[in-house]
Amino acid sequence: MIAISMGDYNGIGPEVSLKSLNKIDLSLSTPVWIGSTHVFEQIRNQVKLKHPYEYIRSEDELKTGQVNVLEVDRAVEPLIVPGRLSAEAGRLSMISVEKGIDLCLSNLCNALVTAPISKEAISKAGYTVPGHTEFLSEKTNTKSVMMILTSDVLRVGLSTIHIPVRNISKWITADRLLDQIIILHNSLVNDFGLSDPRIAVLGLNPHAGDGGVIGDEEVLYIKPAIQAANDHNYRVKGPYPADGYFASGSYKNFDMTLAMYHDQGLIPFKTLSFGKGVNFTAGLPIIRTSPDHGTAFDIAGKNCADENSFIEAYRLAVNMVNNRSILSSKIEK
Repeated sequence: MIAISMGDYNGIGPEVSLKSLNKIDLSLSTPVWIGSTHVFEQIRNQVKLKHPYEYIRSEDELKTGQVNVLEVDRAVEPLIVPGRLSAEAGRLSMISVEKGIDLCLSNLCNALVTAPISKEAISKAGYTVPGHTEFLSEKTNTKSVMMILTSDVLRVGLSTIHIPVRNISKWITADRLLDQIIILHNSLVNDFGLSDPRIAVLGLNPHAGDGGVIGDEEVLYIKPAIQAANDHNYRVKGPYPADGYFASGSYKNFDMTLAMYHDQGLIPFKTLSFGKGVNFTAGLPIIRTSPDHGTAFDIAGKNCADENSFIEAYRLAVNMVNNRSILSSKIEK
């Protein structure tokens, strides 16, 4: 079973998730849509949901062969105002995520696909985490996680995520980078089904530091981490200057690119893959994927949002469940 959190109901999350349900083969997986039944009912009519569905009161009522709809707060009937920033929308979006995490940790669901949340809305609701990744890490008691963006064209892992640019260099250490390389390697093997993955590491500074002339993070931290990874028999190369690496197409020679900060990795990724990309959180005890876009408040409520990225996120979650199952079977033998 695959849990789906509804996202911010004033954004496009409910729309793209329900549009995606129309294209899911229920013989291959069972979706568990988590959120407000009131929201589900409104969007269901809008997108003309084709599959059978049932509102369930508890996890004990989960059934295959249908879309299961699990209410997170029966005392609330939210007012949907497309595009409006709302603390209540933020609160319900995060309760939905937390319920999805709980279902996965209890093995009632095999993976979680999260629809977009608004960081401003969840902040208004009293949450102090800057996004899904940090919340998932906290709720699963996982110290080290990695945000990965993946598509048929490119996979990018981010060394730092939602922090100010002025603080990035403080987080770049050899030990931390080595841990991240190991997380990426293990995910490529366990989740993506690759037997001998190749990883490229980007530099932090322009020209990857030019040997220390434009910054010394490459010399002091990045190169030692790459060397340590190779000493442990991981296939890792770099550090590469980011501009030339992407412009020359060098990323095609690797299974994963480790970027040093958010925009260094996401700008080329979204340029090459937007609309077909998927966000995956590596290092967690559960499988979590999401589309590569946000709440898109500007088009919410217009029934024009493209669901392709959400479909890809759902399909990747199913594939990862299967890959982990295959690997587990091999280990047992």
